[in-house]
Amino acid sequence: MNTLSDKVNGLQTSATLAMAAKARELKSQGKDIIGLSLGEPDFNTPDFIKEAAKKAIDENYHSYTPVDGYQELKESIQGKFKRDNNLEYKLSQIVVSTGAKQSLYNIANAILNPGDEVILPCPYWVSYRDIVQLTGATAVEVPTVLETDFKMTPEQLEKAITPKTKMIWYSSPCNPSGSVYSENELRALAEILKNYPQIVVVSDEIYEHINFSDEKFSMAQIDFMKDRTVTVNGVSKAYSMTGWRIGYIGAPEYIAKACTKLQGQVTSGANCIAQRAVIAALDAPISEIQFMIDKFKERRKLVLDLVEDLDGFSSNVPEGAFYVFPNVSSFFGKQLGKHQINNASDFSLFLLEEANVATVTGEAFGNPNCIRISYAASENDIKEAFKRIKSVLA
Repeated sequence: MNTLSDKVNGLQTSATLAMAAKARELKSQGKDIIGLSLGEPDFNTPDFIKEAAKKAIDENYHSYTPVDGYQELKESIQGKFKRDNNLEYKLSQIVVSTGAKQSLYNIANAILNPGDEVILPCPYWVSYRDIVQLTGATAVEVPTVLETDFKMTPEQLEKAITPKTKMIWYSSPCNPSGSVYSENELRALAEILKNYPQIVVVSDEIYEHINFSDEKFSMAQIDFMKDRTVTVNGVSKAYSMTGWRIGYIGAPEYIAKACTKLQGQVTSGANCIAQRAVIAALDAPISEIQFMIDKFKERRKLVLDLVEDLDGFSSNVPEGAFYVFPNVSSFFGKQLGKHQINNASDFSLFLLEEANVATVTGEAFGNPNCIRISYAASENDIKEAFKRIKSVLA
């Protein structure tokens, strides 16, 4: 007998985590799998951050933390928003959570009701749709194409809005496409939203510092959008702190208070040692992590050159994050060895089983024609992975 809730029965397993689990399973069987599926930097957490964590242990930080985060950390986040984004938030507008994913979950559950609609420009991060679904709201997908750098246009936004629209979610730099919305593009979208004051914008900026363009702009910097935009960030990506699990938001005060109220009944405050470490991370100049950003840019060039060398692959030039999102639809309808390729999921599984390379199907991101390849891996692994892919496609 299945006694699980309809919510859970209808929930998809995270495609990135599922592929990582499949890759681990094959590795345990002795297969030499190269993982290009997870969005996890291969760098160690910088030493100055680890030292701050050790100091916190020695200073006996061990007690429950305030639900919305230590005041000292919120002050560091406040300073970071001012320094990096020219955004001013009161401490009461900042909430610290156990990763940016929890921040997003909090926001959705604090604002959405069953029947509400949330606009998701495709491709979107894998968990957006399912988090929306868990609230009983409906995700409205807006497909974008490689030719427009996978970015939603104002015309598309206008067309997607209905009387039920409550929210729009996007990431910039985008996971999975690496696209970065320029100031002009965000202002153009904001002009559409000016006519719909009931719509809240969720701007996921977790890849903020892994940005190779000159475009670094937040929707909340637009005066008339500040009071209806939630800016989400964290330390997982740029600081190589995925397992430390600290994310945060800057939001209108009523939303921040609602997220704190919700979190107080779910997880309470985030890990005490991790919070102390993040104070050191955010207080440090960006120059302390620039070496990682520079290395990602080098890998981007390497991967784009390797993608260009593959017949049947076409990609945009990602301006941020650490992914390429090539279109592989030219292989659909073809037989590759024992595999019939009908979609991106088939193609991704083919690469895993025949080339021993783990990628993620674009279907999980709302785009059935692409696959996501992460270059948060060593150059040697990247080169070997593409050598294998080219070999099995020959």
